Amino acid sequence: MAVGAETLARSYSDKRRLSISSRKFEAKFVGSFFDLKQVPRDRRPQIAIAGRSNVGKSSLLNQILGQKKLAKVSSTPGKTRSLNFFLINDQFYFVDLPGYGYAKVSKQMRQDWGKLIEDYLNKSPELIGMVLLLDCRREPTGEDFTLLEWLGAREIPVMMVVTKMDKLSRGKINDKVRQVETELELPAIPFSVKTGLGKQELIGSILDLVTDHRNR
Repeated sequence: MAVGAETLARSYSDKRRLSISSRKFEAKFVGSFFDLKQVPRDRRPQIAIAGRSNVGKSSLLNQILGQKKLAKVSSTPGKTRSLNFFLINDQFYFVDLPGYGYAKVSKQMRQDWGKLIEDYLNKSPELIGMVLLLDCRREPTGEDFTLLEWLGAREIPVMMVVTKMDKLSRGKINDKVRQVETELELPAIPFSVKTGLGKQELIGSILDLVTDHRNR
């Protein structure tokens, strides 16, 4: 059970909008950073994109940004080793975090990635929310729950996205969403890069989050 999950859900789920077809992102790649001293510090809000290796973070980014090759998609899980910053609408950043949980790398490399993610989460006052990805064919892991507990304790909003939904039938999509929402106590957005399922809902939730932050 995620600590503070109810608080996280309230922070954005009640403000979803369905009439968002005209809302879109304009994005540019800023850079890849291996040290927090290098990252942009211009006080624009930041939204992190996180999930296990091979969950489809780069593909999701390219889909919602409308650019096929902006975020590099690799056939080798665990290849992203840096904090990748994308400036969106000249107003906020997406921060693509290294994927976690990939076993086929050295223990030292996993530790280095983990420290980079931990340092970013602990030392980034501009972080206003996270898009957390789960593969529809996998079950949530201890690492997923640990991350949610950390975010819940700090009341950082989470948008839960269940990826690769084109792998499931329509009936199983609904079952999977209900399962994730029950286990993690968060609303979940079903998403598919191939069909576009969930794209507009996710874009709307992200823009609502940025707007809410600006209006505080």
